[in-house]
Amino acid sequence: MENLTAPDADARHQALDKLLELNAPRFSSIVTYLLVTRLTDPDFIFRKRVVLALGSILSVDEHGLPAPEEIRSSLLLYLSQVRTRQVFAMLQVACEDDMTVDQVARLLDACPYAGHHLIDILNDSKASLSVRRMAAVMVGKVGYLDALPSLEKLQIRLEARLNGQKAMPFAPPPIINEVDLLPAIQHSIHLLRAP
Repeated sequence: MENLTAPDADARHQALDKLLELNAPRFSSIVTYLLVTRLTDPDFIFRKRVVLALGSILSVDEHGLPAPEEIRSSLLLYLSQVRTRQVFAMLQVACEDDMTVDQVARLLDACPYAGHHLIDILNDSKASLSVRRMAAVMVGKVGYLDALPSLEKLQIRLEARLNGQKAMPFAPPPIINEVDLLPAIQHSIHLLRAP
């Protein structure tokens, strides 16, 4: 467990290999806690492995059995404390590997304030377009109804821009083409409005 926080990425990977071999994340709340702290690990591959390991705790194993209730409860408690930085790091993982999208959605579903963090990321013009798009996707996929007004407001603004309204001449030009976010936003709005 100590090596999960080692400065050397190889040591962290080896530690995770051993813990996964022992199935420790599903049976130790301490291991689960340590993995949650690694959601922002600088090594992208390691971070992806952490997301997959944590996501597996919230789903049944190959025998159809859930993780013990106390471990799932601990993970839910830890995830309830994540902030924008951790949500952003999970979105980066989902952007780079489609196979992680469901696991990231499962983890975000356990974060009660993730909807607010996702909207903050979606509105952050400094964030990459792919991460912002994934934030819009996750709002709809997870079903954050409280984010609907913010999505609708952003949709109106982007549609106005798309329909030819010009930006103020004194305003700086957009760094990225935000209009490209519109399909993901519209899809999420549709999902959130569906009965």
